[in-house]
Amino acid sequence: MCSKPAQGGLTLIELLVFIVITGIAATTMVSVMGNLGQQSAALLPDKQAQTLADGFLDEILAQPFTFCDPNDANAATATSVADCVSLAENLGPEAGETRGGSTPFDNVNDYNGFGPAAPSFPDASAIPELAAYRIQASVQSAGVIGGVPATDTLRVTVAVTPPNGAPVRQQGVRVRLAPNP
Repeated sequence: MCSKPAQGGLTLIELLVFIVITGIAATTMVSVMGNLGQQSAALLPDKQAQTLADGFLDEILAQPFTFCDPNDANAATATSVADCVSLAENLGPEAGETRGGSTPFDNVNDYNGFGPAAPSFPDASAIPELAAYRIQASVQSAGVIGGVPATDTLRVTVAVTPPNGAPVRQQGVRVRLAPNP
């Protein structure tokens, strides 16, 4: 007797069940991915605010922290405010100094009290979306840090408020390296 080998394959019913299950899984995946995309777009202003706060804090901390205004003849050698010829550095900008103006900020202290006037970013003309963000900066003594006197430390706080109104804050510390900036 000769026996026929068993036939392998799918029945029509099995194929239809597979197609239905695959279709349901694909539909679910597409809807989940769509929701993730919407949620990701909603977080964009917060991410941009974080990036702007990081950049602005870096800009401030890169400025000199001297006893005298950097335009003072003794700025690089002064070991106290008494050593300044005429321009001792105080919290807040000196007369006429602005961020991005003809007489720009030239010391960490100058940024104290900056913002939230519109537009906070002078670059808003190049990137119009920046006009919707508000930035504030404050500079104050950070206290004694590792034996460095409070008069030689500054805590810089930057707050950026995106269009959705949830402010993002960044802080950093700057230490005076007198007599040189």
